Amino acid sequence: MAASTMAKKDYYAVLDVAKSASADEIKKAFRKLAMKYHPDRNPGDKSAEEKFKEVKEAYDILSDDQKRAAYDQFGHAGVDPSMGGGAGGHANFNDIFGDIFGDIFGGGSRAGGGRNYAQRGADLRYQLDLSLEEAVHGTTTQIRIPTLVECKECHGSGAQKGSQPVTCKDCDGHGQIRIQQGFFSIQQTCPTCHGQGKVITSPCTACHGHGRVQQSKTLSVKVPPGVDNGDRIRLSGEGEAGVHGGPQGDLYVEVRIKPHPIFTREHNNLICEMPISYATAVLGGELSVPTLDGHVLLKIPAETQSGKAFRLRGKGVKAVRGGVPGDLICRIVVETPVNLTAEQKELLKKFDESLTNSPYKHSPKESSWFTAIKNFFENLKS
Repeated sequence: MAASTMAKKDYYAVLDVAKSASADEIKKAFRKLAMKYHPDRNPGDKSAEEKFKEVKEAYDILSDDQKRAAYDQFGHAGVDPSMGGGAGGHANFNDIFGDIFGDIFGGGSRAGGGRNYAQRGADLRYQLDLSLEEAVHGTTTQIRIPTLVECKECHGSGAQKGSQPVTCKDCDGHGQIRIQQGFFSIQQTCPTCHGQGKVITSPCTACHGHGRVQQSKTLSVKVPPGVDNGDRIRLSGEGEAGVHGGPQGDLYVEVRIKPHPIFTREHNNLICEMPISYATAVLGGELSVPTLDGHVLLKIPAETQSGKAFRLRGKGVKAVRGGVPGDLICRIVVETPVNLTAEQKELLKKFDESLTNSPYKHSPKESSWFTAIKNFFENLKS
């Protein structure tokens, strides 16, 4: 489109920017208007097509520092080719559409971004099963993991000794190629080098050009005291070897605590159930309670009900980040006698009769429960 067709139109007005607008502001305005008036988005709309051409011509002038300076000083005469000006009008079109559509099609704003040839190795995860005691007190253990390590023959380059990877000819080392499809210019990963920018013409025979080989290694893991389920220990640089000499990834050891026959853990507290006999619950007594540091004596008061919890301060777990240790919580479970003899059953019947005929209330919970049931049914009838 010749500049004379827009002789009376201000390029700044076309892009709706001020004369003092920066290059980024001009570019942003063009991208917005180009998307709005693009012919593919307005099929058959001649006015939109003309507007798109105007927007493009204005951007071609104002995005070029020399042309913009000439336009600012001499107006359209300074950029009109027929009058000796320098309006080319097509130099930046593909590049700007690379900016607009690059994110959609996976490319950058310029051919030549490419990937780094050397890449960091992948991180690895290992699940470490620990006993509760090991988690509470800490431990050092050995683990064996399969991983990819740097090839000793080629030192990670993937190329045979005496040779080096060469720049990919198809993408000129950028890792991306630009494909022209009608009006659009689209960037894609180079199929020859797969985005690396380099190709190996003589692959290493030990690793077949990969630069890494499969291997197992044994590592020593120091587990700090107080770790809990889901905690992770990071071993820096113990992941997979990098690609073509890149840095190694990390190894994350995830802790899983195995079920314990006595204790369960809730944060920094330990929970255990203590079965006691009916006689001990009624008359009281002392119990030897296990802790992770040995046994302690727990005094059971007379008339203790099943489910009663006793808290032993500081007998739980000290968190991995320090602080005050948690508690040991003992929940009482009154056991019902089993395998009774006839004599024992008869004694229990007599004992129960004595409780029933007694003027005292020996079962306060039972009495309150029956009262609640009675009130419940009375409320249903009303």
